[in-house]
Order: sequence, then C-alpha cells, then structure tokens
Amino acid sequence: MFRRLRWVILVSLLGLAGLSPHQAEIDLVATKRLFPDMGPGLVALKRDAAARRYLVLSSRSAGVAVYNMDGQRIGTIPPSGTPPVAAASGAKPESSTLQFPSDFDITSDGRLVIADRAANALRFYDAAGALVQSISTPAPSSVAALPEGEVAVASSAFASPRDQALRLITVYDKSGRLARTFGDLVDLASRRDLNRFLNIGRVSSDPSGSLYYAFTFHPEPNVRKYDRFGYASLELSVTSLDIQPAAQTVRREIKRQDEKGGAPRMKTIINALGVDPLTQQLWLALGNVVLHFDREGTQLAAYRAYSAAGIRLEPVAILVEPGRLLFACDPFGVFELPRPDKSKP
Repeated sequence: MFRRLRWVILVSLLGLAGLSPHQAEIDLVATKRLFPDMGPGLVALKRDAAARRYLVLSSRSAGVAVYNMDGQRIGTIPPSGTPPVAAASGAKPESSTLQFPSDFDITSDGRLVIADRAANALRFYDAAGALVQSISTPAPSSVAALPEGEVAVASSAFASPRDQALRLITVYDKSGRLARTFGDLVDLASRRDLNRFLNIGRVSSDPSGSLYYAFTFHPEPNVRKYDRFGYASLELSVTSLDIQPAAQTVRREIKRQDEKGGAPRMKTIINALGVDPLTQQLWLALGNVVLHFDREGTQLAAYRAYSAAGIRLEPVAILVEPGRLLFACDPFGVFELPRPDKSKP
C-alpha cells in the first residue's frame, strides 16, 4: 500500500486576486534562438552534463539531435544508416530505427533511453549511438531516468477491461524487468477509455530520484511528486477561484464526451514541466503562461513567455539551468530565456 498524499497546495493563477506584488504576472522575453535546425515536431530537450552536450528530440527526425555546449550539431542518436542488431536464437534482427519517438532521458549509467510510442518499446543506446537494449512496454509516451539504471515510464495506452491495476507510472530495472507500478488514476469520467485518456501525463525526475507526474488534460492543472519507490509527498493543484470557470468548461466537455461516446478529444492543460536539478523548484507551463513554484509547492511568480518578435512561446519542454531557461516550442524552435529569480536587482 502506498501512502496517501500528505498535502495539497492550492495556488492562485496569473496575477489575480491573492497574488502579492512580487508575484504579479510579468512578460518573459526570449533573448535568442538556439539550435536553429530544430523546429516543427519538437517533443523533448535535455542536457547531458556528464558528456557536456545538449540533446533535442523531434518526432519528425530519425533520432535525437546532439549538440556541443556551443550549440553546434555534432551528431544524431541513433546515427543514420545504423544496421539492425542481431537477435538471439536466430530471431529476426532488431532494427534500431525509431518509429514515433515521444520522449527520452539519460540514464544514470550514461545510456540514452528513447520512448518509441509507435513501436511499443523503450530503446537504449550507448554513447556512440549503438542500440544496446530494448524493453517492450505499451505506448510509452514519457520516460524519466532514476538511480541504479532504473527508468520510469508513463503510457498513453488503454488497458484491457480485465486490467484492474492500472497505474500512472511503471518502473523497469536496469536489466529490463518490471520493478513496480504506482500512482492512482483520478476518476474524471465513467467511460474507462475516456478516464484513461484524461489521466495521460508526462513524467520527469531530478537528481535525488524524485519523480514528477504532470497531468496533461486534468481540468485543474495538477502535478504529483513521488519518491522513486512510489511514495507520494506532494500534489500541486491550481484550484483558485480565478481558474474555476475554465476548469468547469473542461468538466462540462468531459461530461458531454462521457455521455456521447467516440474517441476522446481534449485540449492540453499542462504543456510542459521543468524541474530545477539543484533546488527542486518547478516551472509549469499552461500555454504561454509559466508559473514558478518552490519545492514545497508555494507559487513564487507568474510570467507570460514571448519571443523577441512577440510570438507567444508555449513550450513542450522546459530545461532549467542555473542562469537561464531553455524552452522547446513546437513549431518555432528552442529559445533561451532569462531566469528572473536569478537576476540581480
């Protein structure tokens, strides 16, 4: 049995009633665009500190683009033209070609793990880009590395009617064995497929091994924090009076689809979550609105993100660095933005 959440943090949204002056909404303007060859299809952005490189994933590319610290393209993982990997016992060789990559991370032992949703697999590559391991898992939509070579996975797959133990997060050990599952779904609809869809989210981790699950479609923006073993310590939910009209509209749409049937279709609520690896502070994107929270879930500030040309920046991935934020914005590219919390007065 997992412990129940210990507290719920209720926060106000966007410089409305309840925000102190230092929390008022502020424009956050990008200073420059990085990795100019990256644009449409962006899904993930990471920094490999040990190898001193940046990694960018687009669903339209054949792999993860690799850049040096100066922003120069130095390769792709897997490299183009990588031959299939020989399988044991005379089985058909396994192709290293990605079908529909949806996320990636760097494991604690330096491998690159890519969630290939269309192939129902996690694919692991060494530093040279060779495929070294695959794990079969249904429709992996997001992946996060944990200590000791473990990886946590979030799925967009619908469970069979006989599966009564569906959880938000699945963890595999270094050898590819199922280690544990955890995270209860929120009951938002009576239709099983619609309720599963509404619980889809993205998983992130920090160097301490904590996991963060951001619900993509929950009416009230919601993020849960777990330790690596599945014990929940925090649920951050944006539930102020100011957000309730929009949330109620979403709930009415859920009710309509619940009664009408058909394929689930909902607007994205949380489009990106970034975790400061040093402080565990959170940066949460709701469209181009970016909310900044401390590690306890207290809101510190609210911003609206724009490019220098005035384009609304709605990141699909946020990379938090000591002196800046990097936003991967589909289809516009990757942008550098200042960290106001680090600016000198």
